[in-house]
Amino acid sequence: MQGWPGVSSLKGSDPIRGQTPPGPSAPRALQTARWIARPAAFMDDAQRRYGDMFTLKITHEGTWVFLSHPDAVKQVFTGDPRLLHAGEANIVLLPVLGSNSVLLLDDDAHMAQRKLMLPSFHGKRMRGYEQTMAEVAAREIERWPAGRPLAAWPTMQAITLEVIIRTVFGVRDTARIERLADALKSSLGFASEPLRMAILAAFGPRRVAQLDWVRRRLEPTDELIYAEIRERRQADDLADRDDVLSMLLQARHDDGSPMSDEELRDELMTLLVAGHETSATALAWALEALTHHPAALARLRDEIDSGDDAYLDAVVKETLRLRPVIALVLRRLIEPMEIGGRMLPAGVNVAPSIYLLHRRADVYDEPRAFRPERFLENAPGTYTWIPFGGGVRRCLGASFAQFEMKVVLRELVSRLDLRAARPDQEGRVRRAIVFAPARGGEVVAEPRAPRSTHQPSPVR
Repeated sequence: MQGWPGVSSLKGSDPIRGQTPPGPSAPRALQTARWIARPAAFMDDAQRRYGDMFTLKITHEGTWVFLSHPDAVKQVFTGDPRLLHAGEANIVLLPVLGSNSVLLLDDDAHMAQRKLMLPSFHGKRMRGYEQTMAEVAAREIERWPAGRPLAAWPTMQAITLEVIIRTVFGVRDTARIERLADALKSSLGFASEPLRMAILAAFGPRRVAQLDWVRRRLEPTDELIYAEIRERRQADDLADRDDVLSMLLQARHDDGSPMSDEELRDELMTLLVAGHETSATALAWALEALTHHPAALARLRDEIDSGDDAYLDAVVKETLRLRPVIALVLRRLIEPMEIGGRMLPAGVNVAPSIYLLHRRADVYDEPRAFRPERFLENAPGTYTWIPFGGGVRRCLGASFAQFEMKVVLRELVSRLDLRAARPDQEGRVRRAIVFAPARGGEVVAEPRAPRSTHQPSPVR
């Protein structure tokens, strides 16, 4: 297969130092600009020209070796995490998340922090949030104007933001929720502005994290988070609460010490960001796809009416396959390593491409078609369906995100008749590190006429 050379074919390569595969020859600054402006087209073009492994050079983030063959992806996800550092590779997230974020840690520090956070996503606890998710979704949907085009993405943001605030902090007071939501939207909004992204590319995340104007933009959110931490530390009912903050306050490191305020701030910010923007964007993509595929939408409506959620689950999986919110996964090589038949040098970032892998014709029939039924016929592959990454670094909130998508879509489809606002499907636009619908998932909605007396069963 093109781009899949054996080590023996690498003329002049040093088996100790390794050699990167071919890639565009444009200057690093130009490659970075193209990656920021049109990442999907850049990946498509590079794969067509160089095959399943190619090299891109990104300012302040070194050399990226893209991988799109399932065997290479498996090597990365099953490789020794001590030699494949995700934390170092995720440094672009430092200015917002902070250095204690589980996404920016490696080795023992990462595993220790992950162990503290994992109980927050236990299945039984997650299902306890279903009523909150449904209530928030129903309230937001009622505000939609009937019969007029509407960008769904802002509503999906409002839903997922309130859900994650309630889940993480256990806040019920409307005014407190609004204060947290407004502050977080401001922090995330500044991070996704094109000018800010250009500054990040020019100066690098470590320098940007130290800039006064960056810290000032994050201060309102930080102050509210620290206030919630201080107040909750004084609560005498932590053991009876089911929110993430209360659980983390009770968690202990191996030496018996509690998490510091700084650790808690960074992990809470990580959950707020990862559990909000990505889920909202995925929901907007789901509506964009369903309204442009009326047969799939009709089948989903009928099966929701019947109380069956198998097709709903398939719709979520197919949305995340065809329109992945994140383009890639990154790991930095600590030592030279053979991946995909090529010895790669230490210091490069290997980048399993979610976008390219999900569009392989040798893995998926009609890979560019929206066909949820493919996941009724076959379960998603561990190394061929990777919207949440894989291995020991797989997203902690993967099950939560899929569950939330199903609850919100169930509410939408059971309450509204939906159709596309325009005949043409939407392209992608970059918002920080996520791919969002260019028009925000534009739809037209009407209150649904009564069609069944059956009440949808809970999501399973």
